[in-house]
Amino acid sequence: MRRWNGWGDDSIETELAPEARAFLRERLGQGSTPNDASFDAACAQLAPGRLPPHPLVDASPQARLRHALGQSLPDWLRLRHGRVGAAPDGVGYPESAEQVRELLAFAASTGADVIPYGGGTSVAGHLGIIEASRPVLSIDMGRMRALVSLDREAQLATFCAGVAGPDLEAQLRAHGYTLGHFPQSFEYSTLGGWVVTRSSGQQSLRYGRIEGLFAGGRVETPRGTLEIPTFPASSAGIDLREMVLGSEGRLGILTHATVRISRLPQHEAFHAVFFPGWEQAVAAVRELAQARLPLSMLRLSNAVETTTMLTLAGHARLVRLLEGWLSLRGCREGKCMLMIGVSGAKAQTLPALRAALALARGHGGVHVGRVLGERWRRNRFRSVYLRNAAWAQGYAIDTVETAVDWPHVSSAMDGIERAAAEALQPWGERMHAYTHLSHLYPQGASVYSTFVFRLAGSFEADLARWRQLKTRVSEAIVAAGGTISHQHGVGADHAPWLGIEKGELGLGAMTALFRHFDPDGRMNPGKLVAS
Repeated sequence: MRRWNGWGDDSIETELAPEARAFLRERLGQGSTPNDASFDAACAQLAPGRLPPHPLVDASPQARLRHALGQSLPDWLRLRHGRVGAAPDGVGYPESAEQVRELLAFAASTGADVIPYGGGTSVAGHLGIIEASRPVLSIDMGRMRALVSLDREAQLATFCAGVAGPDLEAQLRAHGYTLGHFPQSFEYSTLGGWVVTRSSGQQSLRYGRIEGLFAGGRVETPRGTLEIPTFPASSAGIDLREMVLGSEGRLGILTHATVRISRLPQHEAFHAVFFPGWEQAVAAVRELAQARLPLSMLRLSNAVETTTMLTLAGHARLVRLLEGWLSLRGCREGKCMLMIGVSGAKAQTLPALRAALALARGHGGVHVGRVLGERWRRNRFRSVYLRNAAWAQGYAIDTVETAVDWPHVSSAMDGIERAAAEALQPWGERMHAYTHLSHLYPQGASVYSTFVFRLAGSFEADLARWRQLKTRVSEAIVAAGGTISHQHGVGADHAPWLGIEKGELGLGAMTALFRHFDPDGRMNPGKLVAS
């Protein structure tokens, strides 16, 4: 069963290895085991629901609690401390677009706001209730998960938008295809959620971001049904897809999505390369991205992340042997690890890999083969379970991500990590911050930073620390000229900084668009823009 107050399946228990616990104690101090609230206690503190009965709506406290929040750190704090606050007054479970329309009509007739719910994996505050004066209906799309049609000639597949990543890929693989969209939240996140938050997958270098994969679909809005036909390309005015991409539930609910699919790759492999230092590594990956080699992934860890990942992996003796071998080849303290992925026909991938490795060698890169890459592939969707393990030891993990042009990549990384370290100084606490470049483009890169720090043990204190951290690192992102989000979306957590990026005129245009489809302002209010 899925955890109600953490990440993933509750039958999967991940523990920090002894060397990992020692690593965190050395850098942050001894953590204290939290005293988490029980599920029953959290349910008991919910206010009574305010919606009348409806055959598609579950108004039980259990359903309402499980749909109240997402996976951001403040969401975790509220759930773990039993301080949930406002929760949906009921949860609708449609099985068709017609039932989505029925639920939207029910919400309008009862004066309720609507929060669409996909996989519940948001880390940016998309699911919380901003204003609780009106009833709230959560609409869970999880029962709408079918593959509706498959066009082999056009390589298009139409799905109900509630389909989660593993189910989507399984249905396509049965026909010899893949979407190739693998965000870290793949285990639970949904196709509809990917589209409306402009998601990016780990292998988007080959398959593209979701905006390139989304070909068309259907949106149920308070004013009616928006049909978006598919075209290979069009110059017929504004692209209607762009109104849906990144809309975060503000104009309606995406019920069906047609996506561009690819044949399953004949060959897929992930290789690890180490560089002596950050400057050589960045020069190499920039050249790789601008060479436009047919690779599927480039993921560069800075020195602190490289050390952290090797430590958290366990197998201390094998890691020492690897580090000794790397030291003989010039990769010592300060070394940085690059993961290179190739996917496709062997006639295409093998020459691309050889070219990439040759380019890396020209910048001092040392190829160590596929062992670390295959380990990463096996655990690519399990590493997020470390959040549970760290919490059990008294540590919180949070992340931010942005994208900047190449001239600003290193300064953005430094500024974000420095801001994070300074954020907790008023409490005399240390921060363990590390970064990787998660997605690389000819123009620039996504800078993805992770922060680990000790929990204070009280809801108020930990929430205050998170707010300080979020503010400081978001200010650093803006100062570096970065977007406030490259792949997680805006929600409520990033909304205070969106105006700097979009400008008053841009925010006004977004607000007008939402009001056109949702005149009463009931669709996920307070997300993206305040009005």
